[in-house]
Amino acid sequence: MDLRKLKTLIDLVSESNVSELEITEAEGKVRIVKATPAVMPAPITYSMPPVAPAAPAAQVVEVASPAAATAPVQPAGHLVKSPMVGTFYRASAPGAKAFVEVGDTVKEGDTICIVEAMKILNEIEADKSGTVTQILVQNGQAVEYGQPLFAIE
Repeated sequence: MDLRKLKTLIDLVSESNVSELEITEAEGKVRIVKATPAVMPAPITYSMPPVAPAAPAAQVVEVASPAAATAPVQPAGHLVKSPMVGTFYRASAPGAKAFVEVGDTVKEGDTICIVEAMKILNEIEADKSGTVTQILVQNGQAVEYGQPLFAIE
């Protein structure tokens, strides 16, 4: 049986409702069986027995102080914030010296870090002159738009 005839038979079986076809000729015997779609097992569901309510325990009431209810304390001084979402880097390359350290004096326009966004390295410049008092982000950390990066006094 030639290959074209065999392919035609396979196509006919796959397109019809026939699930199996067997042909015997002088050259040999061919049996074509249509694969049945796999049957997915039914999902297993679990049922938890209802839980009886526990006996009421003694209630402890805490009164929050007004200071505890406020947001975390912001660092003192001017905050240099991220102008974009990306990854914060303190140096121009791995192993290179950081642009600034705590205690360094910077001038407005000095490059103080890099924020990588979409494979583009964006140099972030100081927007105020002063002394770097805090570095608020770890090297390689993801930063959000408007997230404080440095405190400058």
